Amino acid sequence: MTSTAPETQRGQDAGDPLGEQPTSWQRRLRRFGHVPRPETPLRDRLDPPYTRPGRQVWSVLAIPPHVADRLVRWSGWGGPLLITLIAGLLRFWKLDRPHAVIFDETYYAKDAWALVNQGYEGSWPKDVDKLILKDPSSVPIPTDPGYVVHPPVGKWIIGFGEQLFGFTPFGWRFMVAVLGTVSVLLLCRIGRRLFRSTFLGCLAGLLLAVDGLHFVMSRTALLDLIVMFFVLAAFGCLVVDRDRARRRLADALPVDEEGVLRPDARIAETLRLGWRPWRLAAGVMLGLAFATKWNGLYVLAAFGLMTVLWDVGARRTAGAVKPYMAVLLRDLVPAFVSTVPVAIVTYVVSWTGWIVTDKGYYRNWAATEGKNSSWNWLPDWLRSLWHYENQVYDFHVGLTSGHTYESNPWSWLVLGRPVSYFYEEQAGCKESTTGKCASEVLAIGTPLLWWLACFALAYVVWRWLFRRDWRAGAIACGVAAGWVPWFFYQERTIFLFYAVVFVPFLCLAVTMLLGAIVGPAAGQGARAELGLTSGDPTGERRRTLGAIAAGVLVLLIVWNFIYFWPLYTGTSIPEDLWRDRMWLDTWV
Repeated sequence: MTSTAPETQRGQDAGDPLGEQPTSWQRRLRRFGHVPRPETPLRDRLDPPYTRPGRQVWSVLAIPPHVADRLVRWSGWGGPLLITLIAGLLRFWKLDRPHAVIFDETYYAKDAWALVNQGYEGSWPKDVDKLILKDPSSVPIPTDPGYVVHPPVGKWIIGFGEQLFGFTPFGWRFMVAVLGTVSVLLLCRIGRRLFRSTFLGCLAGLLLAVDGLHFVMSRTALLDLIVMFFVLAAFGCLVVDRDRARRRLADALPVDEEGVLRPDARIAETLRLGWRPWRLAAGVMLGLAFATKWNGLYVLAAFGLMTVLWDVGARRTAGAVKPYMAVLLRDLVPAFVSTVPVAIVTYVVSWTGWIVTDKGYYRNWAATEGKNSSWNWLPDWLRSLWHYENQVYDFHVGLTSGHTYESNPWSWLVLGRPVSYFYEEQAGCKESTTGKCASEVLAIGTPLLWWLACFALAYVVWRWLFRRDWRAGAIACGVAAGWVPWFFYQERTIFLFYAVVFVPFLCLAVTMLLGAIVGPAAGQGARAELGLTSGDPTGERRRTLGAIAAGVLVLLIVWNFIYFWPLYTGTSIPEDLWRDRMWLDTWV
């Protein structure tokens, strides 16, 4: 139930089957822990089955077999929905607190309000936030265009919540909280499909539900949580597409006289996989991510490469002698068309509000300053938009002004410099030795989860390189796509909360590590891989100890989230208790 992988799937695209002479590189890799793929049926390698809880679990709980079967059928959705309900209750609890415009909400909440009411962002007067909090109906929407440096999708989403619940803190945080909650459901289902285990899928969702950075970003009207949601949705679409493509390959392969599926080079190299709507949906999701913040463009490139390599692995497993050539001829063009052009069209469509108005910033540039351009044959709105994008790019790469809470991406995983969104002191606090209480909203991940994730990432990279585990490679790709691009802009003013884009993949990495600690079901291949001795012939003792260790780690992470709860929600606590939670000097 808690295995990182079903025994039939372990190492499915790696090396030669057991019983064949290992190649020289396999012999070298064995020194680092490489294990050749066990002999498994071809169909299970292409379309692995989901793991089911052992009968011992139900017998311990005194649940009859027929009830257990029903629970297993329901658990695929019931478990994720339960975790999502918990995450939603946490995220919507006192969502309007603090009753303030915190951090960059001062930009996005107002831009969103103008966008949904007039189609373009306005130029708001300074110091208008207090008036908005006091009486938003008394603050007119400025008609003069405002210069904004991010695409509009995220602000449209924030503005939808404002349309529902008003120009208030609850209104501008509502839709972000919805996406933060739904992203927990997405991760539960993605983790379930990735690991072929409902338990591990729910565990990944639970870790995301109690991550502090994801929690704070789900309760703040900023754009990065929205980018994270679309990136995670795109990843989920690609994982579903991978499963369906491999199943289609398996269904096309021949079956011998004994009913055993056999590889076939001709089919594996020539079969067209047909219409792939989930890959198209991924293109739309990546376009929406890009149309919220530009860092989504790097994810588009990384995921595009990843899905092509998945096709290579599928055709090789099906028997292709030249899998790269087969993918080049059969899959590469459809993969490109269903992602890149779709994402670009989605991005352009997201600017519709700006396009149909004549008052947006730079909207009339082509008809004024740019009228003598050599590109006059293009529509004015397109040339104006292109000029706008160039100006925004110059702004982003030139943003080097210092900030109190800026941090280098090297320090993100260890939470070197979190961002304080809100801080307020209250005098006359009798519970504190200093006579003060403090309220803070600190954008910081749950420390024990993130520090464990550092080890989990090392394990994921090792498993990808030496066990040839595609799931570890997918997780590493998700982390790299959201993290690595920022290393190219280290002179730019950047912040820890940008890392929320790859937080779900950190949770998947920790889940994979915890699954490995628990260990796989004790089949013959699993016992050999774990090196179990005759003193523990079934592996139950090792599995019990692993389950206890993994359970303790999860409980510590949950406790750590509860301990930092006041810093995530702006709850007033004595200054002494606030300082107790400043574990590192750089957190102050």
